[in-house]
Amino acid sequence: MIIDRLGGLEPLKNVQKPQKPVQQAPKQVGDTVSVSQEAKAMADAYYLNEIAKATPDIRADLVADVKEKIKDSSYINEILIESTADKIMESFGF
Repeated sequence: MIIDRLGGLEPLKNVQKPQKPVQQAPKQVGDTVSVSQEAKAMADAYYLNEIAKATPDIRADLVADVKEKIKDSSYINEILIESTADKIMESFGF
């Protein structure tokens, strides 16, 4: 009577090879915070809005100075009128 080996000639052939352990990323020591670009833009907009609210629409000191200058008849001349007209046209993009 002849008895053959069970599982073939190389019984360790089907055994899985040991795998190397997967290296994990080093853990960070401290906490971190990241802020999105959208949040930064919203913070900037909020800050600018608060500044705009705090700034008066009319600067009374400049208005008073201009009123005093207009009262003087020698202040309004051709040069001043042309300069003012040029600035108005520039503000409209002409």
